Amino acid sequence: MIEQTVPAIDAALVRQLIAEQFPRWADLPIVALEPGGWDNRTFRLGSEMTARLPSAGRYRDQVEKEQRWLPRLAPLLPFAIPTPVAKGEPGRGYPFPWSVYRWLEGEPARPNNIADMPAFATQLAGFLQALQRVDATGGPSPGSHNFWRGGSLAHYDRETRDALERLGGEIDVRGARSLWVDALSSAWRRAPVWLHGDVAVGNLLVRDGRLAAVIDFGSSGVGDPACDLAIAWTLFDGKSRAAFRQALPLDAETWMRGRGWTLWKALILVAGMAGTNDSREIDHSRHVIDVLIDEHRRC
Repeated sequence: MIEQTVPAIDAALVRQLIAEQFPRWADLPIVALEPGGWDNRTFRLGSEMTARLPSAGRYRDQVEKEQRWLPRLAPLLPFAIPTPVAKGEPGRGYPFPWSVYRWLEGEPARPNNIADMPAFATQLAGFLQALQRVDATGGPSPGSHNFWRGGSLAHYDRETRDALERLGGEIDVRGARSLWVDALSSAWRRAPVWLHGDVAVGNLLVRDGRLAAVIDFGSSGVGDPACDLAIAWTLFDGKSRAAFRQALPLDAETWMRGRGWTLWKALILVAGMAGTNDSREIDHSRHVIDVLIDEHRRC
């Protein structure tokens, strides 16, 4: 499939699209948000809205999904999520649909802006538990729209094994391979449930030290919720990880697959970023790999 050409997604383009399609907002200031994101580019629109534009064709299906499902999910969840205000159409050379959302106050989660990490872990677990309780009938099954979140880990088996080959001598390949094989051996055997698909620090907003909102549902769907557990190892540790697990009662095999999803992402980050200057991200991913392997050995 040939990727469509996308013009520079900047404030000037957004201003033109707003002026043509939503002239009532044409006078509002437009400011690019940083970091801008990979799947989408997001812009502050006035003081109460954001404009969110897919950066490539492989993300376009997320627009319709979020427009359809987020208004249904929002009233059933204990913390705020993005709610669509309007749906934009292709225009000015930009080839994809796009969205306008209500602005949500908060800063991306970081260890130094969270007042009580175990309490934060419990809050997030409560959010995910509420999400999993929502009726999943008719919800979007795993597929290209969410990069198979909620589906089988086997979809990423080749990519994981390739990363292990490239990282030979740099990490505990034997321990990582053992974890991966065990994670592949289990499956979600219950009815599909709702999942966020990308529970990461950049998608958790904090206000006054507490969880305030969960954003970016582009990878959401219904299926196996194991992929939503990665935050247990990428943000939490010790008491906070234990609090998260206690507040989100899932079977041992689901937690095993959660370790598998986390391992896959950490491996491809380390393998893919070799030779770059982002040593902080690489070091963090290496630490996550070590923690996962150690935990797997103790289980």
